[in-house]
Amino acid sequence: MQRRSFLTGLGAGVSVLALPTAVSAAATLPPAPKPTDRDYWVATLLRVAEPVLTATAQNQLRATMPVETAPGHEAGRRQVTHLEALGRTLAGLAPWLELADVPAAERAQQQRCAELARQAIANAVNPQAADFMNFTQGGQPVVDAAFLAHALLRAPTQLWEKLPETARQQLTAALQSTRVIKPYYSNWLLFSAIIETALLRFTGSGDLMRMDYAIKEHQTWYKGDGTYGDGPDYHWDYYNSYVIQPMLLDVVGTLVAAGKENKELLEKLQARARRYAAVQERLIAPDGSFAAFGRSLAYRCGAFQHLAQASLQKLLPEELPAGQVRNALTAVIRRTLEAKGTFDAKGWLQIGLCGHQPGIGEQYISTGSLYLCTTAFLPLGLPATDAFWSSPAQPWTAQRIWSGQDVKTDHAS
Repeated sequence: MQRRSFLTGLGAGVSVLALPTAVSAAATLPPAPKPTDRDYWVATLLRVAEPVLTATAQNQLRATMPVETAPGHEAGRRQVTHLEALGRTLAGLAPWLELADVPAAERAQQQRCAELARQAIANAVNPQAADFMNFTQGGQPVVDAAFLAHALLRAPTQLWEKLPETARQQLTAALQSTRVIKPYYSNWLLFSAIIETALLRFTGSGDLMRMDYAIKEHQTWYKGDGTYGDGPDYHWDYYNSYVIQPMLLDVVGTLVAAGKENKELLEKLQARARRYAAVQERLIAPDGSFAAFGRSLAYRCGAFQHLAQASLQKLLPEELPAGQVRNALTAVIRRTLEAKGTFDAKGWLQIGLCGHQPGIGEQYISTGSLYLCTTAFLPLGLPATDAFWSSPAQPWTAQRIWSGQDVKTDHAS
């Protein structure tokens, strides 16, 4: 019966005996499964992260990573760009590293990346290592120590508990050493706060005053409709997503878990976060692009860290199905990471939003800065069976509106 079915499927006048053996065998095989969105996300995240992880684990980041900057700023950025690269890469990679029930097809890559990440951290905080990083000189180190601290909070087992004891001690000392840096009166307060939050979580001792000050000031800077000012003034950019909402939520969430903050405050922040997630989803144009305004556009898809974290933490508003958000974020990732010139010949990121666009980089941008794009990949910390990955893709809001579909109006919260 199987042979008759196979023969029936052949074109008229073609003899099965005339076909080469390899072709005959191939014709009976089922087609290869189409790569899923998750497959694409994993492959793309690893493409971005691999150079940083491998080089730092081998004590070769300083020796091999190019330092692209605005003209005339290479000397200054070279002092800080390596911690930028590592802290930001791990901030986005961490949830996937921490996922216990990772799909079998990802397990070997995940374990390898976790081992590289731990060795990279150990080198970064070892004063005798070639890649020992700057945690104290200038102001920038408090920024990227904060992204490293955020990574620890997102992957406590893989990036803290499994570190060798000596590395944990040196990492603690490195984070504590950032206290010599006075943060600006802006979103920078959260950098000091999240470092202290990680120290509280992992050592039992963090500066509660730095955490409380950042929390209270951001409450006074809330402008309404899910948006905070960056300091007393409003800035029309993506810093509510790059920094403010993700770090504020995790500082307060950690304090609530430790019994040092009120649950009611966290619930209020989460309500604001849901509204801002709805705003972010509507910012994604039908082709996956988004309005290119404000500072730090060279962080590319990192502009949607908040929407990614809201997905990871189950904070999406009811009107946003998970499959719709996944589809929208996939489009943003493709739009910002697939353009020609995004990577150099050796796989390092180059300055730009859509390709290589050096003019988009501010004076504080360098190669290491660019790795904040990894934070768009936070939902990889959800199992493949989660609705974010398993539900069917749906058109996002802008696609529906601009294709003429009927869509409910949007209102301020």
